[in-house]
Amino acid sequence: MDLRKTAGSIALLLVLQGAYAQQKLSGFNSEHAQQQLELEARFDKELSAAAIGNNIKTLSAKQHYLGTPRDKWVAEHILQQFKSYGWDAKVETYQVLFPTPKTRILEASYPANYKAVLKEPALKEDASTGQPDELPTYNAWSADGDVTGELVFVNYGLPEDYEYLERLGIDVKGKIVIAKYGRSWRGIKPKVAQEHGAIGTLIYSDPKDDGYYQGDVYPQGAFKSEYGVQRGAVMDMVIYPGDPLTPGVGATENAQRLERAAATNLLKIPVLPISYHDAAPLLEALEGPVAPESWRGALPFTYHVGPGKAKVHLKLEFDWKMVPAYNVIATMKGSQYPDQWVIRGNHHDAWVYGAADPVSGLSSLLEEAKAIGELAKRGYKPKRTLVYAAWDGEEPGLLGSTEWVETHAAELQQKAVAYINSDGNSRGFMGVGGSHALEPFVGEIARSISDPQTKVSIFERKQAADVVAASTTKAKKDILAKKDLTISALGSGSDYSSFLQHLGIPSLNVGFGGEGAGGEYHSIYDTYENYSRFKDPGFEYGVALSKLAGHAALRLADADVLPFDFRSLAKTITGYITDLISLADQMRESTAVENQIISSNAYQLAGDATKPLKVPAAKSEVPYIDFSKLQNALVAFDKVVQQLQDVKKGQLPAAKQDVLNKALYQAEQQLLHAGGLPNRDWYKHVIYAPGFYTGYGVKTMPGIREAIEQRKWKEAEEQLTIAANAVNRLTDYLEQTLAAVKPAPETADSK
Repeated sequence: MDLRKTAGSIALLLVLQGAYAQQKLSGFNSEHAQQQLELEARFDKELSAAAIGNNIKTLSAKQHYLGTPRDKWVAEHILQQFKSYGWDAKVETYQVLFPTPKTRILEASYPANYKAVLKEPALKEDASTGQPDELPTYNAWSADGDVTGELVFVNYGLPEDYEYLERLGIDVKGKIVIAKYGRSWRGIKPKVAQEHGAIGTLIYSDPKDDGYYQGDVYPQGAFKSEYGVQRGAVMDMVIYPGDPLTPGVGATENAQRLERAAATNLLKIPVLPISYHDAAPLLEALEGPVAPESWRGALPFTYHVGPGKAKVHLKLEFDWKMVPAYNVIATMKGSQYPDQWVIRGNHHDAWVYGAADPVSGLSSLLEEAKAIGELAKRGYKPKRTLVYAAWDGEEPGLLGSTEWVETHAAELQQKAVAYINSDGNSRGFMGVGGSHALEPFVGEIARSISDPQTKVSIFERKQAADVVAASTTKAKKDILAKKDLTISALGSGSDYSSFLQHLGIPSLNVGFGGEGAGGEYHSIYDTYENYSRFKDPGFEYGVALSKLAGHAALRLADADVLPFDFRSLAKTITGYITDLISLADQMRESTAVENQIISSNAYQLAGDATKPLKVPAAKSEVPYIDFSKLQNALVAFDKVVQQLQDVKKGQLPAAKQDVLNKALYQAEQQLLHAGGLPNRDWYKHVIYAPGFYTGYGVKTMPGIREAIEQRKWKEAEEQLTIAANAVNRLTDYLEQTLAAVKPAPETADSK
């Protein structure tokens, strides 16, 4: 099925059906709404696809990973651009730990004379590749190590994969494991391997997931060639992101630092990413059971679990140096509310050239800043202060943004209205995640922006794509009937994390994608040549991103009443509670069935009679979990947010409107728990967090959900209480806000 054509046709049908009737601007009175629409129209006219393309070409021309001279050059170049646009701009520098490799050896006793290539070759078809001293293929934050052991294939390296190995009677303790990229963030794979006693981890991209199985490989097509390798960090960011030596405080020059051995988010075993060219001989040499069908990739041999004849030798050594991280911070001071900040950010550092990740998103941000600068030169003054940021050190673990947030935490919690993030961008469908009180706000903006290919709104095109992807007729009908945008919850993987999950600052992550798939990610092939051919030819989706993020920043800067709608948050949390109840019920049922299978000896009977499956231990029953305190908290919350929305519709005196606005943007901080999540107190938001075993993937209501998943029943009850208290705290906060801004009741004397 041609998803683009089908989605475009359905989107056009939605327009003809009148799904989008007229523009709406929440938070603006009628006069100011018209002024805002005129402002946005002028803003749009200043945006140039050619300028975005030129910036991508310039900023990705050479490798600029953290700590290189080119990284500093990029920061200074961005600084000068901001200044030329009329912004007040500066560089804030932090001193952070960042290891690069000194030694990388991967060899094996079988096949004979096997030694991994560990290098991506330059391509004559891509002039950017093959520059001197390209960053080697490696995983940042791997431990130093010199280990030798048998090899075991662990599929994607998730906890359930090890459960399957256990049933086969295969133990990875003292062995090296090889896992496929995919299904979780890369850092989870060595983390789980380490927990199971493995002494080293190899990670490769199987061509079934990211290679010739998906399409023609680069340079003929967009997908990963046999030598392509995904670099990337394996810091345990679900414990805490940022500089490992300064958790919770900014990594300024004189900051107090931990000893590296005391950093709880660093691994203890060596980890190395390899190409499927280097992985194939090792996988082919494995013996043992044939891998189940769901584990098999697209390499031309039978996949076995192992171990086998091969003894693998892995030796890694890193320099563990301190380097400067350069954050570029540009400010346009608000005319009425200078101490209310609307923050917009995208990182500038890359693993190598980084045309897609991050320069495509960064170039859109710079184009927004240029357009706003032009408006300012013609008299525009934002009511609230605009802060545009280009972060350094995102790739190794959100270093630049985290250190800035930790340094300015108290001020940000007083002044930050919202944070709007982007990262890599490509053609396709709008993607938005973030704070659900901003959900209707984003929907309004999305209805006003035209998709470059189909010429319908990006809202309608996204809705059409969701319809096509829906698996049931009912689901398709529900999507077609839905008038509002649904945004996703945020886990980790980009620079919003510190703002949202550590400080409770309302956040959005925006971008486009879905039609620019390929295998260049974190490789030397993420170049301008690749991007301009396969990702966003013409750079029109760069303009669409500038419109989406730029309109959001401008509306938040100029709104009379900030467009937070906590009814959406209430509805979302209610859905999460329903999911949790369903999760507990499903676990209760599956535990009963699993224990019945165990007691019936089915595992023994189902296995090879000569090598029967190991029988797992019976699991404890899932107890009744009382969600009533959280459900009751939601009832009270839902009531107060309805009242708040009614008050927002009325005309308030200026002083009370100011009180309301500050209360609105600080409200999400009430959902923080000072003690943080279990075993990772840096994460304080009770609604959103990266999953302990998913990494980038979000866990909603994380304290409760993960306690249930990990069968920690007492902890689940404790986290239920914590979440209910947080919702009650937010309810009380909004009730106090209502009391402060509601008009005084009329009396006989006042008539």
